[in-house]
Amino acid sequence: MGRIIKNAVLTVIILTLGICTALLVYLHFFASGDSDFTGEWVANPDVSQQAAVTALDWLKDIEAVSVSLEDMEIYMQNLTIQISLTMEQSGGLKGTFRCDILPEDYDALRQTAYEGFAAGFRELLGERLRMAGYTGDTSQEGVEALVAESFGMPTVSYLMSYGPALIPSIEELQAQYAGSGTYEVREDILVRQFEAGGASVIKEEYYIRKGESLILLKEAGTGSYDSFFGQYPIVYTLKK
Repeated sequence: MGRIIKNAVLTVIILTLGICTALLVYLHFFASGDSDFTGEWVANPDVSQQAAVTALDWLKDIEAVSVSLEDMEIYMQNLTIQISLTMEQSGGLKGTFRCDILPEDYDALRQTAYEGFAAGFRELLGERLRMAGYTGDTSQEGVEALVAESFGMPTVSYLMSYGPALIPSIEELQAQYAGSGTYEVREDILVRQFEAGGASVIKEEYYIRKGESLILLKEAGTGSYDSFFGQYPIVYTLKK
């Protein structure tokens, strides 16, 4: 009789523990708002310093003019590339996603970067002209007029055509980041898989969620690809 009661108590305890465990799993993964990844997420990695370093290297070729990285950083500020990640949860802890870099966003960024570059270029060119004894107008407007007269195009157009590439091309960025695929949550880590840079490259990205942010932890995959943003933290923020 005592054994029967003991077995019954153990059975109740085991069932209770099982129910509690299942409830905790449900609350953690399904009842929590953090378990639903549906929505539009946006990352804005800042490439201001990369553009400043590239511009500085090119401007150093202007003879006898001194320029520092700090000088160029004044002209290259708030240069961010917008990456949009749309996620749709299909059930449980899995779903699909699509990642895009819109051409219009890229064009606006490129224009802003070269406008800053042009301002720095005109400033240094004006300084060089003064050093050479030029007595004409060496203000930004005066140098702009000289450039347009000499090269037949505005400074921004000249630098876009003959200057360095301040940021990667839209094709490079789309090959690296644009695409669609699937995701799943493994032990609180969101893993998304997709083809990058062609069918020969299968890429995996691992993220941890902190509130309304997805933080990239690491990348893995087959094939060869170079990450322009390797030195920049990638953080996606959920848009409301």
